[in-house]
Amino acid sequence: MKKFLVFIIALGLVFSLSACNTKVDYSEHTLVVYFVPSRPADEILTITAPLAQLLKDELAAAGYEVAGVEILVSSTYEAAGEALLAGTGDVAFLPGGTYVMYKDVADSPVEVILAATRAGLSKDSEDAMDWNDGLATEGDSEYQVAYYKGLIIAGTSTAARTLADKVNAGTALVWDDVKDLNWCVRSATSSSGYIYPAIWLMNNFDDKTFEDVEGVVTITGGYGDTMSSLAAGTCDVGTIYADARRDYADDWTTTYGQTESIWVETDVVGVTSNIMNDTISVSKVNLDQGIIDAIQQAFINIADTTAGLEVMAVYSHEGYTIVTDEDYDAARQASELAGN
Repeated sequence: MKKFLVFIIALGLVFSLSACNTKVDYSEHTLVVYFVPSRPADEILTITAPLAQLLKDELAAAGYEVAGVEILVSSTYEAAGEALLAGTGDVAFLPGGTYVMYKDVADSPVEVILAATRAGLSKDSEDAMDWNDGLATEGDSEYQVAYYKGLIIAGTSTAARTLADKVNAGTALVWDDVKDLNWCVRSATSSSGYIYPAIWLMNNFDDKTFEDVEGVVTITGGYGDTMSSLAAGTCDVGTIYADARRDYADDWTTTYGQTESIWVETDVVGVTSNIMNDTISVSKVNLDQGIIDAIQQAFINIADTTAGLEVMAVYSHEGYTIVTDEDYDAARQASELAGN
């Protein structure tokens, strides 16, 4: 009797394990992949056309035969998010802000599986002082990252130099150090030029914002205007993306008429939270975890091929890395600040 019971239990275990290892059949399902309209739809569809077969082949190699892969371009960023919510789209290339908007809907089926990577920089510290060694910040194609940082930099004015000296001495800034400065910022929708620097103010100075600044806050016409104003001393500090000084290094000593290099005459006084790159997100309406994992690996593999990189060039992506929802918490804060 005991042997019989052992046999029954063992048999049940075999069936249980077999059931767990059985892949869901997607052979009649067409996988729908959405791109967002960051450039003309016809251009996107032309560039990304090879993705359909590349993705189908990768999934087949992982044991998932699908009926086909359909590539679509949504009418708006939000339309791609809505498609994931409804299950009319299975995969979408979403900016971080769009992802959190649809992830945070009650009972959302939306999940992030990957973030795009691009070449990082030779400096990547959260500590402002670490950027101020007088040496150029260089790109590093071997160092692929899924984010970029925003910087608050001090220019040539007397107030800017006083602020930089305090930072470089390792002294923590207080609100009185920054509230009377003249700021050059970008438009209110700019991540590195406004939103994330505003979050930096809030996090470091008891929820203060640009509206609390008692100096002048100027919205410039572009990052070049910001750099020009910093060189002239008409703005004390400016908000930029992390590699902007590299991009404007030549202009600093030519167009802007400075005698010393931008690396000598400017200093980083603040570093924003990581601004996460675009996502590849999925909908769990039609997909189980097995095929989601396969899709995740498929895109990593595809981006590691010449044909794949040609497709991903549509968004200037250089690769993909696995991320989690928590990586986009700063994007949530940014979305709240923007009123979304």
